[in-house]
Amino acid sequence: MKFYDSAWAPSPRRVRIYLAEKAITVDRVEIDLRSGEHFGDAYLAINPRGTVPALELESGEVICESAAICRYFEALYPDPPLFGVTPVEIGRIESWTRRIENDGYAAAVYAFRNTRPAMEGRGAPGKWPTIPLIPELATRGAIMWGAFVDALDARLARSEWIAGDAFTFADITALVTIDFAKAAKLTVRDGDIHVRRWYDAVSARPSAAA
Repeated sequence: MKFYDSAWAPSPRRVRIYLAEKAITVDRVEIDLRSGEHFGDAYLAINPRGTVPALELESGEVICESAAICRYFEALYPDPPLFGVTPVEIGRIESWTRRIENDGYAAAVYAFRNTRPAMEGRGAPGKWPTIPLIPELATRGAIMWGAFVDALDARLARSEWIAGDAFTFADITALVTIDFAKAAKLTVRDGDIHVRRWYDAVSARPSAAA
């Protein structure tokens, strides 16, 4: 089994944090995004989308997308549970994870990709036909980010962790999202005291350094 990784990309980091929480060790293969290795023939033969991460199983099958990879490992190693146990827990964690992805992470991607000349022609991650940058999407991202942080702060005003009393995959997703957003100059404000309390706690976990 091989995990195709990239040290500074947010999506592979989500898997690394998850694996660290589970104490699972997987052979890693580093893909150099800055040199364009993910668009080379060797890696495209593994993942034709040209994105990281990817997990190559011993059978040769490849699982892409960070959440899908973590779901695979959760099925193999259910303890400690990071996707919930009861139907309500599973639904709540999934709901918050999707909300973080669709509202927060998407906002950061909009702002990050559409404000950098180096991204010209690559308006979406992965191997696509030429996609131009759209500056208005960066504006959309900034608006979305503010609303996302407000909603997260309200949630954390009444819950220790995002999906309840226990640390879960939703917290991993939010940590990666907030750290990635810094690259797009999207931040948590001083007044977001509940997000800041939560962020200090989640960042102090050993897995955050994975």
